[in-house]
Amino acid sequence: MGKHTVKVTSNLQERKTFLKHLLNDVAALDIMIEKGLIEKGIARIGAEQEFCIIDQHCRPSVKGPDILSKLSEPHFTTELARYNLEINLDPQELKGRCFHNMETQLRRLLNMADDAASNFNNNVVLTGILPSITKEQVGLDYMTPNPRYYMLGEIIKAIRGADFELNIIGVDELILSHSNILFEACNTSFQLHLQVEPEEFVDMYNWAQMITGPVLSVCTNSPLLFGRQLWSETRIALFQQSIDMRSKGKNLREKQQRVSFGSKWISDITEIYKDDISRYTLLLTTDIEKDSLEILADGGIPKLEALSVHNGTIWKWNRPCYGVGNGKAHLRIENRYIPSGPTVVDEMANMAFWIGLMKGMPEHFRGNWHLHQFEIAKENFYKAATMGIQAGMSWGDKIYPSKELIIKKLIPIAIQGLRSCKVAEADIEKYMIIIKNRAKMNATGSRWMVKSYRNLRKELKRDEAILTLTHCMDKRRKTLKPVHEWPIAEVEESKGFKIHYATIENIMTTDLFTVRKDDLLDLVSSMMKWRNIRHVPVEDDHGKLLGLINKTTIDKYLSSDKVDPLATAGDLMNTNLVVVSPETDIKHAMLKMIHKKVSSLPVVDNGELVGIVTDVDMTLVWEKIEAND
Repeated sequence: MGKHTVKVTSNLQERKTFLKHLLNDVAALDIMIEKGLIEKGIARIGAEQEFCIIDQHCRPSVKGPDILSKLSEPHFTTELARYNLEINLDPQELKGRCFHNMETQLRRLLNMADDAASNFNNNVVLTGILPSITKEQVGLDYMTPNPRYYMLGEIIKAIRGADFELNIIGVDELILSHSNILFEACNTSFQLHLQVEPEEFVDMYNWAQMITGPVLSVCTNSPLLFGRQLWSETRIALFQQSIDMRSKGKNLREKQQRVSFGSKWISDITEIYKDDISRYTLLLTTDIEKDSLEILADGGIPKLEALSVHNGTIWKWNRPCYGVGNGKAHLRIENRYIPSGPTVVDEMANMAFWIGLMKGMPEHFRGNWHLHQFEIAKENFYKAATMGIQAGMSWGDKIYPSKELIIKKLIPIAIQGLRSCKVAEADIEKYMIIIKNRAKMNATGSRWMVKSYRNLRKELKRDEAILTLTHCMDKRRKTLKPVHEWPIAEVEESKGFKIHYATIENIMTTDLFTVRKDDLLDLVSSMMKWRNIRHVPVEDDHGKLLGLINKTTIDKYLSSDKVDPLATAGDLMNTNLVVVSPETDIKHAMLKMIHKKVSSLPVVDNGELVGIVTDVDMTLVWEKIEAND
């Protein structure tokens, strides 16, 4: 989430001062590039590991800050939600056993996280989106208590002028609105960094954009959100929509999101920063003691703090980065689209594949970006996000199945690139065979998750399936086998942990059959017979619950001698309703059902019908609760 010593601009003078620093930072960077003050002759790699924490019931935990305190390790830091933490790995010089060394460090740190989490009966899971997240866990109670996160959320919402919205269509459809930015916290990634020399930056950045689609297609690991199967890499849509600050009218203006792929090839290093300053308003500022141009004039190397803060609020999938280490300035390209997990070795294979491709860029691309359509690279990216390894990729003048492009063309380029950096042959072989097998077998994290979820859903309800899936991901990560060797999750594995039924959201039926008040009772009766259901909600055109009709009431009416063939749902519906919210405690709902002597409870959220729970559901859940106890 970037720099933590930031603040909201409190007055006009403060804003103007920060803007002046921002403009001077860009000018300073231009001078440093011109005078050769950016480090050359060495390439380093780095990574940031975001991960999820689950409780003993495989639900998102609130213990992240407590686990962080227990760790007391500078490589770890907070993330937006209490159920996420981040590891910042040490940079490695790109040569020899660099990937092995990074994998070793990452395993050691994750083992520390596992040990610290076990003190709270928690576990670590590596995944792009945790399957067991529900809408309850995107409430403010789950936000990490850090002022920066609250500030960022309030600013984004104020600029947007409305609640945050999701509208993602895949195999299923998800349409939601929410009052805070915690939708974004559902995302966890494995962010990669590659140091690039100034003379190569333009070509390398454009090449990074070119390969984004194919690379993502073989790395996807985020197909599920709130129990819906959406994109192969749902993180892409979720992140873009969760912090979209544009109003609907501004979409027509082609105003770019702050999370974007970009709109064209670049031709200058600082062009990206200048374009961002021109396009995007300031969100946060920081106190700056000395101007960057003054530091340069005094013979120093500035940190470009204003530019760093502003760049940290613009989330490009390939992001340019400036940094200072050991008194030397450097430039990096940050890869932000790779998801976390599902295993450490899978992540390191993803990293080696991307780094190898970057360093193996074919010579004919250099300086010839006008010969290639930017829109094709962007199209490939979104095809990969939606379809994953099953997508077709445009490359040159042909369209290849993604797996064929990866195996026949891109892996050889990556191997050549890694060899040019004198990376150890053992590392090259180890990681490239993982990418090859994953592509060959169509066995990405997303495909394993989808197949497993569908298998579990044959016998389990949605909540039980996503919890079992999460349990299986945790268990399989610890086998140390890459995902293409994972067996599909089986229903029997649901017995490996205790499912905790906390709220009505966990058990309610959301696939509802409803009627309007003017619909014929004959239709209601027929629906009940067709669908084998005993309760039919009556709602208006906006989803507001008006009443409820049960089978007993209809049967009694139809057996009377006063049947009106044109009677409607509105004539017979019960309007004296007993309702609950998704957050209602299950035991409280059970008592409510018994006390009110009702056989069903409509579930209402913000005035709209979102589900229903029946006495049958309650009986089944109670049997499982007793079995778990």
